[in-house]
Amino acid sequence: TQEEEPEGWGFSDPKLRPFVIISITYLLFTVTDGAIRMIVLLHAYNKSFSALEVAIMFTLYELAGVFTNLAAGMMGARWGIRLTLITGLCLQIFSYGLLFGWKDDWSKETAIVYVTIAQMFAGIAKDLTKLGGKTVTKLVTPEGKDTRLFRLVSLLTGWKNSLKGVGYFLGSALLEVSYPLALAFMMGLIVVAMPFAIFGLDKDLGTAKKKNSSLKEIFVFDNFNLNVLSLARLFLFASRDFWFEVPLPFYLRSPDCQTLGPDFSCTPDDDGSCTRGALCDPSLDYCTNVNPGGGCGGPGLDRVVVGAFLGGYIILYGQVQSWTPQLVTGPLNQTPPNKMTEVFWGMINCYPTMIAALVVYASDAFRQYQLTSMITWLVIIIVSFAVIFAINSSIHSFLVVKYAKADKVAVSVGFYYMSNALGRLMGTLGSGFLYTYAGGEVENVPGYDPGTDGRLGLAACFLAGTISSFLAAVITIWIKDEESGLKCGNWTIVYPKEPIEEDSNQEGNQEPQQESSSLIVAGDGGTSEIQLVESQNLDQEQI
Repeated sequence: TQEEEPEGWGFSDPKLRPFVIISITYLLFTVTDGAIRMIVLLHAYNKSFSALEVAIMFTLYELAGVFTNLAAGMMGARWGIRLTLITGLCLQIFSYGLLFGWKDDWSKETAIVYVTIAQMFAGIAKDLTKLGGKTVTKLVTPEGKDTRLFRLVSLLTGWKNSLKGVGYFLGSALLEVSYPLALAFMMGLIVVAMPFAIFGLDKDLGTAKKKNSSLKEIFVFDNFNLNVLSLARLFLFASRDFWFEVPLPFYLRSPDCQTLGPDFSCTPDDDGSCTRGALCDPSLDYCTNVNPGGGCGGPGLDRVVVGAFLGGYIILYGQVQSWTPQLVTGPLNQTPPNKMTEVFWGMINCYPTMIAALVVYASDAFRQYQLTSMITWLVIIIVSFAVIFAINSSIHSFLVVKYAKADKVAVSVGFYYMSNALGRLMGTLGSGFLYTYAGGEVENVPGYDPGTDGRLGLAACFLAGTISSFLAAVITIWIKDEESGLKCGNWTIVYPKEPIEEDSNQEGNQEPQQESSSLIVAGDGGTSEIQLVESQNLDQEQI
C-alpha cells in the first residue's frame, strides 16, 4: 500500500522550504551554466579560433569537475550547503564578469589563457552549486516514504535538464544581439537567485552529523565492479563529446566550401550576396569564410539555430532518461538492469555515430552539398543518439547504486564521478584535435584558402565516438554480474546463471539490503547521503 503523505506538506511547510529555495536557485543557475558554453564557443568562432583552440578553452572547466566535487562535499559538510551555494553563485558571477574583459585586439595565445581561466571558475561554480541541488533532496525527504516530494524531486531533475537546454538556446540567441548583453543577462539571473540562498537558508543546513571521510578513503579502489563501471563511463561520455560539444556547432556554422573565393563577388551592404555562413569581406569584395580555422562544408546555420540544435538534444536527453524504466527497460523485461543490459545498449550506442560517420563521409547528401538532406540526416543522428545515450546513462545510474551497496559508498564512488569529467575532457580535447586536423586543407578553391574540410573532420569525430562507445561496452563485460541474464521482451538472449551458494553462516550474518538506496556522490566528501528518488535521476546531474 502507498504511504500516506504527511498532512500540510506544501510549499509553505518549513520542511519543504529548503528544497523549494535551493531548487529555484539551482534551476536559475542551470540556465547560465548552459548559456556560458554557447556564448564562449560561438563568440570564439566569430573571432576565428579553431576547434582545437576552443576545446583548450574548456579544459579547466572540465578539470574542475574532477577536483571540485571532492572539495565541495567537504565544504558542505563542515560549513553547510548555504555557504557552498553562495560561493558557487559568486564564482559564476565572477566568471561572467571576467568574460567582459575579453578584448578583440588580444593575441590568440593571450585570449586562450584568459578565457580558459574564466571558464575554470565557471566549472568550480557548477559543482559547488550542484552539491546543494542534490543533497537537499535527502535532507528534506522522510526515509522510505513515497511522498509527493519524491515526485517533486523527479520533476526538478527533468526541469534541470530542460533549463540547461534553454540556456544553450538563450545564450546563442542573446549573442546574436550582443556579446555584452548575453553576459549581462546571465549575470542578472544569478543576481536574482542570490537572495534566495542568502536569506532563505539556515547556515547549518547540510552540515555533517558524523565524521568526514578522507580523500584517502575515497580513493580506495576495492570495489571491482564499480571501478570497471567507472572506466566504462569514461569512454561512454567521451563517445558523446568526441563530436557534440565543439565539432558539431563548428560544422553547423561553417559555410559551403565551393561558394567562397574570388569567383564569388559580393556587395558588403547586401547581406544576401553571400551564402549562409559566409562573409563579404569589404577589402576583397568577395565571399570569405568567417572562420577558416573552423573549417567549411557545413550548412552555415545562424547562431540561434545552432543553439537550438544543441539545446534540443539536451532537453530530449534528459526527458528520455527520466522515462527509461517506464518506457524502455520495463517493457523489455530489463528492469532491474544488470551488466548484460548495459552491454546490450552500449553496443546499440555505437550505431548512430557509426552510421553518421559513413553518411557524412560517403553519402551524396554531404559530398554534393544537398542542404535539405544534410539537415535531415543531422537531426536523425542527434535524436537517435540522444535517445540511446540517455538509456545507457539511466542504466549506469542504476548500476552505480547496485554495485556501491556493498561498501560504505564514500570509499567507492569518487573515481566513478571523476571518470565522468575525465571522459568529457578526453572527448572535448580529442574532438578539437580531430576536427582541426583530420579534414585537411581544401585545395580546389582557386585563389583562396577557405580552411580545412569540416565534413571530413566531423566524420572523423563521429568515428572516434563510435570507437569510444564500443570500448565502453567491451569494458562493461568485465563486470562480475551475470546471474540475471538478459531478456528482450519475451525473448531470452542470455540465460541466467545459477547463483553461487553462500555459506549458511555468512547468510545469517548478512544484513538485509534496504529497498531504498542512498549514496554519497563525489563532492559530498563522504558526508551527506543522498536519497535516490529514482536511480536514473543521479546521472542527469552529469550532463
